[in-house]
Amino acid sequence: MTAEPVYVPTMSSTAELMTADELLHLNLSDKRTELVRGRLVVREPAGWTHGIVAMNIGAKLAAHVNQHGAGVVLAAETGFKLESDPDTVRAPDVAFVARDRIPEAPRGFPALAPDLAVEVLSPDDRPGELLAKVADWLEAGAKLVWVVDPARRLARVYRSEGTETAVSAEGSLDGEDVLPGFSCPLASVLP
Repeated sequence: MTAEPVYVPTMSSTAELMTADELLHLNLSDKRTELVRGRLVVREPAGWTHGIVAMNIGAKLAAHVNQHGAGVVLAAETGFKLESDPDTVRAPDVAFVARDRIPEAPRGFPALAPDLAVEVLSPDDRPGELLAKVADWLEAGAKLVWVVDPARRLARVYRSEGTETAVSAEGSLDGEDVLPGFSCPLASVLP
């Protein structure tokens, strides 16, 4: 049986919505948290396979980005403020922000979407929630979203113009125009 995400009310009332600033100061370091239209979403920590895949993708992206001075790669659970009033703060498993879009020393959650957001499926992820998260990334300005499914050994690539592609384990994740020159075989990031 898979664990379902828990919606936690703010401290004062279930009718009040939480803000990004309140989320920043909330101490739930042992959980994965996001804020979706003012509502706190709490999940259990990700599992072993999830961690391996996210780290493998992050390492390959970071090597390419550093070699080309293309921007920054951010680690799992870095929050991005995608909407305000009510606030939405999403956290991808890996993110890339192009050099010309890097915010100047943001305090808290930067008010932008990464150019590339990477989501690695966990056993507790529900398809509808995942698609809502992909839509949030794209609507907030992400140009490319990769959703990697380690169990099925495939990935889905979502683009800002609305197209979607499936990538099998024999195929490659490609940076396209978001991260020119980046390509890695999907099988190379899977355990």
